[in-house]
Order: sequence, then structure tokens, then C-alpha cells
Amino acid sequence: MGARKERSKKFELIRRYTTIFTGAFLMAVAINLIYEPLGLVTGGVSGLAIVVKDLTAALWDGGLPVWLFTVMANVPLFIAAIKILGIRTMVNVAFGTVSLIVSLVIVPVYDLKFSDMLLASVVGGVLSGIGMGMVFSEYGSTGGTDLLASLIHRYKRHISVPFILTFIDGAIIAAGALVFGLQNALYAIISVFIGAKVSDSILEGLKFAKMAYIISDEYEKIAREIMTTLDRGVTGLSSTGMYSNKDRKTLFCVVSKKEIIKIIDIAKKIDPNSFVIVNDVREVMGEGFIEYKQ
Repeated sequence: MGARKERSKKFELIRRYTTIFTGAFLMAVAINLIYEPLGLVTGGVSGLAIVVKDLTAALWDGGLPVWLFTVMANVPLFIAAIKILGIRTMVNVAFGTVSLIVSLVIVPVYDLKFSDMLLASVVGGVLSGIGMGMVFSEYGSTGGTDLLASLIHRYKRHISVPFILTFIDGAIIAAGALVFGLQNALYAIISVFIGAKVSDSILEGLKFAKMAYIISDEYEKIAREIMTTLDRGVTGLSSTGMYSNKDRKTLFCVVSKKEIIKIIDIAKKIDPNSFVIVNDVREVMGEGFIEYKQ
């Protein structure tokens, strides 16, 4: 039993860090193959690094490399974050940041010769959005402004990290507009918007569920069938029909998107006259859903 639990724990660690590295790698692909060659400053430390590289081109052969500036910028942020969050919390952040830096070194800076800047900004936004979503889904970060956004999200959990990043990156995009022009900045904003939406979709998709309210005289049979067939908990809420003035139980149940069809089938098979209300649930934490991690 203990050996199985240990293997499961190791597998979970491997899966987590593989996901973080893959996400960081996709972000590096977007930076080195799209953003840097086209001068699209999408915010973050990497965006600021692109600006610095262009400004230092006369002092440094080809300018200060993006990966090197990323290292330099993250050192003070890490020191501050360790004091606030502690060393243990920074493990995933450290791994994500190192993964991004290594990926920036591995992935060559190459101009794909996009003839359509809009297409380039869309592709870049999708790639970086998927990458951010994968990293954040494992409670990781790639440092820089991502780390700052994660710190804010720690105290404002109702605001998503990508949404916070949109505001933080505004100042860096403005700096990019001064260096590369307003048109490039507008395309960069498109990439940021798409990246935030894609990342949000990934994060919400992991926690998305359905909530069902079932009103029926056969509530006991329906609840028993749901608990037996789907192995889901059901809560009975005391309610009174205002037309009939009859007391009954309203069943409350939260299930996955795939299971909501089964919930409706169960209710209608047992009681064709049952009244079923289905709502979207954006985030569920607890047994059978997402486990809360600090």
C-alpha cells in the first residue's frame, strides 16, 4: 500500500513538472519564433527583454539576449517572493522560470517570415496562451510579471492570473510601442488578448462543472439513484411549493459536464414530471473535483 502511494506521488510530480516544462517551452517558441523577430512586445519580462535587446544592439553584438535579461530581471523578484511566499512555495515557480530560460536558449531565434502580422499575432497568442494555461494549471509560474500576477492572485483569487497580467503588461507594451511603433504594439495587444482568453479557457476548463437543482415528489428515489449510479453526493434542501403549499426536498447536485446528461436522464426516468434546473459552475473544489493546493 505504501509503495503504491509512493509510486503515485512520484508519477504526480513527474506529470506536474512535465506539464510546466511543456508550457514554458511553448511560451519560448512564441517568443523566439514570433514575438522577437517581428518586434511584438506582449508584456512580461520577455517583452521587456525584447525592448532592451533592441536598445542595446549598438552596445552588444545583436543586443542583450532575451534569455540573459530574463535571468537578470528575475533575481530580485525571486528574493522578494521568497520573503513573502517562502522557499517551499517557490519550488514550482523556480522550475517554471528555469524551464522558460532553458527553452529560450534551446529554441533558436528565427524569423518565420510571416507576411500577415495579424496571423502572426494570433498564432503567437494561442501558443503563449496554451503555455501559460499549462504552467498556471499546476500552480506554477515562469517568474517575472507572471510571478507578480500570481502574488496578486494569491490575495484576489476571484481575478484570474491571465486577467491580472493584461493590466501589468500594459506598461511594457507601451514601451514597445515607443521602440517598434504603434502598429506593432496594436498587434501585440491582440496577442495578449488572445493569450489571456486561451489561458483562461484552459484554467476554467479544468474546473468547469454543472450544477443541477431537481424538484420532484420522488426525490428520495432520484437521490438514491444518483448516489448509486454516479457515486456523486446529493444535498436535499427544504423547500415549499408556493402554488400547492406542499413541503418537499429540492435536490442539489454538482457534477462534471459529461455527467449532467445522466442526471437529467435519471430524474426523468424516475419522475417524468420532475423539474430540473441546470447552471454552469466555473470552479469546484472538493472531493471528486479539484483538490485545493496551497
